[in-house]
Amino acid sequence: MFSFTLKRLWNKWKSYRHRFVPWVALNLSKNEKTLRQVSEPSKDKLVPDEEVSRTLLKLFRVLLRSRGVNRQICAGHPVCARDVMLQSLGFCIDRRPSSVPSAGTGVFVTKGSVPKGVTVAMYPGTVYQPYEPILLQSIRNPFVFRCIDGILVDGNDKGLSKVLFRSCSGRDRMGPFLMSDTSWLTDCPLNPLAVGQYVNNCSNDRPANVCYQEYDVPDKFPIELHQYLPNVNYSQDAGRTVRCVVLVSLRDIHAGEELFSNYYTIVH
Repeated sequence: MFSFTLKRLWNKWKSYRHRFVPWVALNLSKNEKTLRQVSEPSKDKLVPDEEVSRTLLKLFRVLLRSRGVNRQICAGHPVCARDVMLQSLGFCIDRRPSSVPSAGTGVFVTKGSVPKGVTVAMYPGTVYQPYEPILLQSIRNPFVFRCIDGILVDGNDKGLSKVLFRSCSGRDRMGPFLMSDTSWLTDCPLNPLAVGQYVNNCSNDRPANVCYQEYDVPDKFPIELHQYLPNVNYSQDAGRTVRCVVLVSLRDIHAGEELFSNYYTIVH
C-alpha cells in the first residue's frame, strides 16, 4: 500500500514538475538537445504570420462549406473533419497513445505528409494576460503554456479550466457568430488542428520535429471563421486580439510519425 502511494505521488510530480522554476534551472543543462534557442523574441517565428493565416483560412473555409457534413459523426469521431484536413492541407493528425513509455497521449501524423514550415497543430485554451488570475486553474495542471511575453494559455480540457473556457466562449458570442470553438474540449474537435496540447516533449533520442509559434489573430480574420479558433480571452476586451499558439513543422514529417516539440525555448 505504501509503495503504491509513493508511485502515485511520483507520477503526479513528473507531470507537474516542469512548472517549478528550480526544477527547470537544475535540469535544463542535462538535456541541451531538447532546448530550442533563439537570439531574440522576434526570431522565435519560423514562418511569417501571414503564412499561418493562409493555412488556417484554407482549412477553416473548407470546414465551413462542409459544416453540415461534419455533423454526421461516425462512431464518435469527426471523420469528415479529418477528411477535410487531408483534402485541404495534404495531411491528417490525431491523438493516440504515445510511442514514449509512460507519456500518455501523443499526437501523430496519420495520413499524408507534412512539408517543412507548415502549421501542423494549434494549442487550444483560455488566454490569460500576465496580471490575470490563474492560480486555481494551474493547480495540478500540466497544460499551462507560457508565451515569451508572459501571456499564458491554459490548454486543460477538464475541471475548472473546461468550465471557464465554455463560459468565456459563450460570453463573447456575437449574435449568430461564435467567436471560438469549444469542441476541442470533447473527443470530437471540429477543428482537427486543435490537439496541440497533447504534443509531447522531445528527448535526446527523439528530436523535435515541430516548434511552438505565437500568433495573434489579425483584425481582418473573417468573423464567420472565428468559430474554429480554439482560443478565447479570459477577460472581455473588444480592443484585444486573440493570442493563438501554433505548432510549425521543423522538417518533413511522414505518416506514422509522432510529433515532438521543445517545451523550453531559451531567448538570448
